[in-house]
Amino acid sequence: MIKWISGLLCLLILTACSSGQPIGPGTSSLYNKPPSYKKARSDDFSVPVIQDRSPGKILTKREGARLKPRQGYWVDRSLHTRGENQRIHFLVLHYTAGNDQQSIDALTEGAVGVHYLVTNQPASYRQRPVVYQLADEQMRTWHAGVSAWGNRHNLNDTSIGIEIVNPGYTRSLSGRVYAPYSESQIRLIIALARDIVKRYDIPPTHVVGHADIAPGRKTDPGPFFPWEQLYRAGIGAWPDHQTVLMYKNRFAGGHMPSIRVLQRGLAAYGYAIEPTGRMDKQTKQVLTSFQMHFRPTNYSGHYDLETAAILFALLNKYDGEQKAQSLLDEAW
Repeated sequence: MIKWISGLLCLLILTACSSGQPIGPGTSSLYNKPPSYKKARSDDFSVPVIQDRSPGKILTKREGARLKPRQGYWVDRSLHTRGENQRIHFLVLHYTAGNDQQSIDALTEGAVGVHYLVTNQPASYRQRPVVYQLADEQMRTWHAGVSAWGNRHNLNDTSIGIEIVNPGYTRSLSGRVYAPYSESQIRLIIALARDIVKRYDIPPTHVVGHADIAPGRKTDPGPFFPWEQLYRAGIGAWPDHQTVLMYKNRFAGGHMPSIRVLQRGLAAYGYAIEPTGRMDKQTKQVLTSFQMHFRPTNYSGHYDLETAAILFALLNKYDGEQKAQSLLDEAW
């Protein structure tokens, strides 16, 4: 009889456990009904909140002097985390393909945007040129569009853009005729770009034109943009003349790098290009942008000795001689 009663109790306990009914202190009976699965109302539960036993520290006037006001609260910037990085990695230069008013209208009323605008003839104040700043540098503006450089894509996210008022080009029987830039524009561009590069520690190879990051789609700032002059002022990249001559001599006599090695070299420098081993459309577009930047006297998009020498002189200078040599040593 005792065994029968014990067995019955065990059966009841197992039934209660399988139903999800709690057992133990606070349980009124083994025979409670299974829990209800009806949808709980929002007022059935409230999150626990710890009651403050005492108020936080009241800062003194001296301590409060370091705070920055925000809407409804104050910010203390006396601490700094190491777990952060800089949004800005690139400086991208453009021409507007319009006059002052057209450029202002497009950049202030349209969908595109930019951080800085250099007008056709910049104004001056106290003997210094004046630039229009259209957006805070920490804000992203829509100036680069579909773009890539190195392992970065959509450079709107990681760049500062400078638009320069310039008509771009006109068409003629002999092809496109590009417009030059004025001395006053170049002076302002150098002052502005040098300041940005210094403040954000932008590497020379990350100072690029729109054509560099969107080859085939864009050609700005065009072949008359003074890249070498900017380099002399400490802005951007440029190959050393003696290194170019050294690679010219090395590649002469039928020792030119193959098309695939050329493509891998362009990709190593930063251009978005697939190493297909063929002189295809993408390669011609990238070569045109590269030549427009580093050899503006001839930007036909054809692969030649001088183009190869300039490319490997740049890789030698900014990626190291070992990197340049490793590309040339590859057998395809």
